[in-house]
Amino acid sequence: MSAVVSWTGDLRFEAVSDSGHGLTIDGRKETGASPMELLLLGAAGCSAIDVVTILQKMRQQVVDVRCAVDGTRADDEPKVYTRIHMQFTVAGQGLSEAKVAQAIRLSAEKYCSASIMLGKTAEITHGFEIVEAAPA
Repeated sequence: MSAVVSWTGDLRFEAVSDSGHGLTIDGRKETGASPMELLLLGAAGCSAIDVVTILQKMRQQVVDVRCAVDGTRADDEPKVYTRIHMQFTVAGQGLSEAKVAQAIRLSAEKYCSASIMLGKTAEITHGFEIVEAAPA
C-alpha cells in the first residue's frame, strides 16, 4: 500500500492512494477532514465493512449499517486518541441480536486492523441498536 500527499497551500494537501482514489486533507478543516478525523473515519469504515461482510456470511438480511464514532484525545502532545466509542445502527429484516453482537466483536478483536491499531493507545468501546427494516 502506498500514497502520495501533496501540499496545495495553507494547511491543505491532496492525497492520492495507490488505488487512484483521492481526498483533501485540511489542518484547518475548511476544505477537507483533518488527519485525526481521517483516523476515526478509517476505523469506523473498516469496522463497518467487517460488520456488513460478517453479517452477510451469517445470512442475515442486512439493508443498512451506520457507525457513529466519537473520539477523545489526550490534552498533551502528541494528543493521541485515548478513548473511542463506535455506535452501530444495523437495519435489516429479522436480525439476530446475538449475531450482530458477534459481528461487532469479531471486527473489534480479529479483523479491523485500523481499530486494533488505534486500540494500542485508546480504549475502544462499542454499542449497537437494531432497526427492523420494511420488506423490499
